[in-house]
Amino acid sequence: MSQWAIGIDFGGTAIKAAVVDEERGILSDRRVFTDTTSGPAGTVRQLSGIIADLYREASEKNDSGNFAGVGVGAPGAVDAQKGLLSYPPNLPGWTVFALRDEVRSCLLEKKALSLPVFLDNDANVAAYGEAMYGAGREFRDFLMVTLGTGVGGGIVLNRKLYRGTQGTAGEVGFMIIDFEGTTIHAGIRGTLESFIGKKGILAIARSMIDASPVPSLAGELCGNDFSRLSPRHLEQAALAGDKVSLALWHRVGSLLGVGLSNVAVLMDIRKFVIGGGISAAGDLIFAPALDQLRRSMLPSMHEGLELVPALLGNKAGMYGAAALCFG
Repeated sequence: MSQWAIGIDFGGTAIKAAVVDEERGILSDRRVFTDTTSGPAGTVRQLSGIIADLYREASEKNDSGNFAGVGVGAPGAVDAQKGLLSYPPNLPGWTVFALRDEVRSCLLEKKALSLPVFLDNDANVAAYGEAMYGAGREFRDFLMVTLGTGVGGGIVLNRKLYRGTQGTAGEVGFMIIDFEGTTIHAGIRGTLESFIGKKGILAIARSMIDASPVPSLAGELCGNDFSRLSPRHLEQAALAGDKVSLALWHRVGSLLGVGLSNVAVLMDIRKFVIGGGISAAGDLIFAPALDQLRRSMLPSMHEGLELVPALLGNKAGMYGAAALCFG
């Protein structure tokens, strides 16, 4: 009989949690808004309550003897061995916090549950989810990149997560694309995220629209209120043939391709899984990214290059967090 676990994708906006069977996949899941107002202690209580509810519900239908544990993917730098979460973005008041042990203690003291808890970075668990259940199943080594509000990444080598010496490997969003550029993210100039995170994409789009001699359909789609302009407007406009929006996505894809080429030549990784909300633009990004990736590498390095969309969507983190327990 297969094992089962609870996988938690813990973010600054929402907590997504699921009961995951090793063979059958997600059996049940839920999503709640994260309580960021009560600080780390309040969030730990919230996480523990969700875990306890899911465990007790699932134990009525599944053998508790086959329970493998609770996996948590969290934003920020994570020391998986020590269970420490450091300076997570979008979580006010957090510095360095022993999240794994605090959740474990709260479950024991408040819920009378003694459960094993595993912790890792959210981008890492998304990559691991795709490795075990999604687009990375056939790849031994690959980099997953998540394109959304920010740009995250996770590295899988020989079917295992590569975390680096301090647990921060795979942070491709902080890769420098233009060290003398004008874009700044987290105090660092010219990072990949500053260009192709959501904010960067919209800034590039606005400058291209302003410079265009003809109106852009993207402007019409947002009612010419550019405070409402979104990547989805730009995607819809490009698919309708809008030249400015097509050029915008070509630039975004090309910038991504440059970033991927740096990883490829450094680590000899040839497989890339691309996920996150921005990746919904599909071939508008993928085609120029793959083209630029090839043009940024020696021809002798082209063999085996592959860029594929993630398959699990916003469930990758829950799958990957649970898979931490199975491994």
